[in-house]
Amino acid sequence: MADRPTLPSPLIGYGEDSHRLAEGRELWLGGVRIESERGAVAHSDGDVILHALSDALLSAFALGDIGSYFPDNDPKWRGLESRVILEVVLQKVRESGYRLLQLVAVVTLDRPRLGPHRVEIQQNLAALTGLPERRVGLTFKTSEGLAPDHVQCRATVVLEPLPEKQGEKG
Repeated sequence: MADRPTLPSPLIGYGEDSHRLAEGRELWLGGVRIESERGAVAHSDGDVILHALSDALLSAFALGDIGSYFPDNDPKWRGLESRVILEVVLQKVRESGYRLLQLVAVVTLDRPRLGPHRVEIQQNLAALTGLPERRVGLTFKTSEGLAPDHVQCRATVVLEPLPEKQGEKG
């Protein structure tokens, strides 16, 4: 059989992140500051959506996790805005010959209720990733009281080869 070029295939990635909540901290979700008495305890701004999304993108290429690139024991990353992490990871995706096609994120948080913030978070995620809003799926859940001092996000991404990479060997 003749050696045919292998077409790059779509990729799927999964990531998750969680943080304890504490009074006096800011709550950031999807790059949006949410009014809340409590926020994430983290080395960076603690944005669980952007952290889970970044890990999902890295996992699609077996590139480790954000801790490999932005270790929490390195003081230079203290207070880092999570959008910077996402920008670096999206650049790695492009360098790998892919682009983000769709993202889905499930956030678990008991308080505050996130429904009123859905559109703003969705719009901001679309702007940060270059996706149309209809390709940014958000689901908000509570822990039913099981983890009231905790915020968590699970994210799944679908990536496709860049059009100019379609005919190249994978």
